[in-house]
Amino acid sequence: MKISKLLTSLLLCAAMPSYAQIRLPKLISDHMVLQRDQPLKIWGWASPKEQVTLQFDKKTYKTLANAAGKWEIALPAHKAGTGYAMALKGRNEIRITDIAFGDVWLCSGQSNMVINMERVKERFPKDITSAHYPEIRNFFVPTLTNLNGPAEDFPKGEWKTANPENVLSFGAVAYFFAREIYEKHQVPIGIINSSVGGTPIEAWISEGGFKDFENIRKTISQNKDTSYVNAFARIANAVPQERMVADGGREGHWESNAYQPKGWRNYNIPGYWEDQGLKALDGVVWFRKTIDIPQHWAGKAAKLYMGRIVDADEMYVNGEKIGQITYQYPPRRYEIPGGLLKAGQNTFVIRVTNSSGKGGFVPDKPYFMTTGNDTIDLKGTWQYKVGAVFPPGQGAPPARLVHQNQPTALYNAMVAPAVPLKVKGFVWYQGESNTANPEPYNALLPALIKDWRELWHDEHLPFLVAQLPNFQDIDYTPAESNIALLREAQNKALTLPSTAVAVTIDLGEWNDIHPLNKKDIGKRLALAARNLAYGEKEVTYSGPVLKSQSLENEQIVLTFDHVGDGIVASDGEPLRWFALAGDDKKFYWAEAEILGKDRIALRSKQVNAPKYVRYAWQDNPEGVNFYNSAGLPASPFRTDGQDMDHALHR
Repeated sequence: MKISKLLTSLLLCAAMPSYAQIRLPKLISDHMVLQRDQPLKIWGWASPKEQVTLQFDKKTYKTLANAAGKWEIALPAHKAGTGYAMALKGRNEIRITDIAFGDVWLCSGQSNMVINMERVKERFPKDITSAHYPEIRNFFVPTLTNLNGPAEDFPKGEWKTANPENVLSFGAVAYFFAREIYEKHQVPIGIINSSVGGTPIEAWISEGGFKDFENIRKTISQNKDTSYVNAFARIANAVPQERMVADGGREGHWESNAYQPKGWRNYNIPGYWEDQGLKALDGVVWFRKTIDIPQHWAGKAAKLYMGRIVDADEMYVNGEKIGQITYQYPPRRYEIPGGLLKAGQNTFVIRVTNSSGKGGFVPDKPYFMTTGNDTIDLKGTWQYKVGAVFPPGQGAPPARLVHQNQPTALYNAMVAPAVPLKVKGFVWYQGESNTANPEPYNALLPALIKDWRELWHDEHLPFLVAQLPNFQDIDYTPAESNIALLREAQNKALTLPSTAVAVTIDLGEWNDIHPLNKKDIGKRLALAARNLAYGEKEVTYSGPVLKSQSLENEQIVLTFDHVGDGIVASDGEPLRWFALAGDDKKFYWAEAEILGKDRIALRSKQVNAPKYVRYAWQDNPEGVNFYNSAGLPASPFRTDGQDMDHALHR
């Protein structure tokens, strides 16, 4: 009996530290930014009924943890400033230093909000070396899902101040946005970046935000059923793994310097192999090239840029593997270590794997090698040989439950823990994952905005949207476009108060869903913030927005708001990408003429009785030139949509 009591006592003592000491959420930590000019709360956990004391700004605050071990302490509003510290004491003590009061922005979305400064470092090297902004702080939320309900805290995370080293991990859009605001208003800026690539908007809305979406509520309820969720894992595990296909390149060591190539064919890089004689091939293709290296390069470290490769690649130089990337989106930037290059002939080998669609090297990307100020162009003729051919898929793949794509899954894990923290507003860059079915976005984006504002108890919190940029092939005849429909749905958010859409139709890349010009996207979002959140009403933050249309002498005349000092054609050429249609809604390109400050006249020889207008209604209306005097482009729009048709013809 004594031994049993002793063991029980020891077990209780061992368990005490996890229950008998105060604990803070990851957001309440060194270098944090707290929202200025608003009453705040500091919160955390302790043992039930444990007393918690907080000392801050020469004042002492006390509270008791409740029966569940939760506690919070209210703090009065505080003006902007830095260099603060606070001490908390329960059965343990915690000290937090380098606290700033400023403006906190929650930046969320998918991969274009995730992409960090390291990814764009070649484009913006001076912005990285000059990133000495200790009052700009970033908290990046790690990817995590939760199907059952809101989490109380993030599993990890820390505030980082902006310096040339730390800034490489900052989301690029968020950093450029924060820097613009900081340089204008000189108050600390905190960025909470909660974003996950390839995710739909539904994953970011709370369960309460779906009160008007019955089918989605059923899905949320179903996903809380553990047996239902586990069934997907069992099905996936029961499906036999695809038989591994032998790769002749692996077996023959085609990357080796000792290998003697036979039967290789010519190939032009960049380009897709389906366009160069390999019809509908899914599999592994090897590429090689002998490159003559000058004497003064010998032994030096070098950088290798191979654009983008679809899908996965392994890179070899003189038989040595220098790196690999397993999916298509990152730019291929490899370091060739010192001592590997030699004067004269050097062998470069790339093993490329592609499982669907076109495989190969994306055009219009950089392909070169450099050391110091010298470069060698890597475009042109290489040789290729097929290493493996994947057999056609047998039937549909098994059903999978991708947690990060499920309704509420990312809100629960990656947003809910931040709700107790006051914020200045929201920045949203998402939509690519919803373009396959854009119609629901008309209701989902307003639902997200209303949901987050209700959660933060402020129906006027600014909500800024980055519109999807131009992407994909160019249509040279009027066409339908899911991306245009998604942009239209983003624009409908403007019907809600304190919202803005930053138009980026001129900042994309036809061959990359992740355009590199994150700087101008951040700057345009910052313009909207300056107007909506900082009261700079004189700031022009939007491009021209359609106000009305009228029929005059067999031509349609459009009138616009947000023109600044007037509408301009940015390149001096006639305005492009306008189309007209009559009652049949068959669209033809139109001639556009600027009439004074805020009007445009449209006419088309193919349309005698014009009724409807479309502008830039494509995936990629490359080379748009319809701007206002502030250098901001007009958003794509149409007047043949049901809502717009009613508004303009009632």
